[in-house]
Amino acid sequence: MSSPETRVAFVSGDRLPGWVDRFAASHGTLMDGALVEEELDAGLQLRAADGAVAVLRAPWPVDGRPGSGQDAISRLASLAGQRRSIGTVLVRRGGYSVAVVSAGAVLAAKTGTRHVQSRTAAGGWSQQRFARRRANQADALVEAVAEHAGRIFAEHRIEYLAPGGDRTLADQVLAEPVLKRYAGLSRLAFLDVPDPRASVLKKAAADLCSVRILVTDPQ
Repeated sequence: MSSPETRVAFVSGDRLPGWVDRFAASHGTLMDGALVEEELDAGLQLRAADGAVAVLRAPWPVDGRPGSGQDAISRLASLAGQRRSIGTVLVRRGGYSVAVVSAGAVLAAKTGTRHVQSRTAAGGWSQQRFARRRANQADALVEAVAEHAGRIFAEHRIEYLAPGGDRTLADQVLAEPVLKRYAGLSRLAFLDVPDPRASVLKKAAADLCSVRILVTDPQ
């Protein structure tokens, strides 16, 4: 038997009630007890009559600022609609974007390209030389992106960090000494994005301020 398919959706707070209604319409009435709420930080789970499951996670921790509403969906939607300030670092071998994001919009940003060569199958001395060159390029990319992030973040109040793109490169950027003052901030869920461009950053800004929904289809 094949495994059930899963997919991820990002839904803004104001659209969340409508998304839940459409989920129920597509998969059948939500079962009794289908809404499981321990804490909004842990996510909400919806189970439909056909076996489909959706796990809804807030874009950021409650941090003492819960959303308002008479039910869990309303409170989650309200929480996602709050204004929180996010410092994001999106980096891949082909480029980078660093930005301050709030309410789904980019407040300040720097986007650029800085090439890091791909791996090679060559062997021997030439492979070693290539590996050194590639490592130097990656180090230069990390340092440059960290410098841009430090400059842009310093002009804003940053509440959370949001890495994305290449996990290793993003972690290295955030570990640079120039960003040491932000080391104690909570990190939001990692964003899987292609080579950062202006359009990629625009979508990332919206996704960072949206409810992240993992949908598992029925078998």
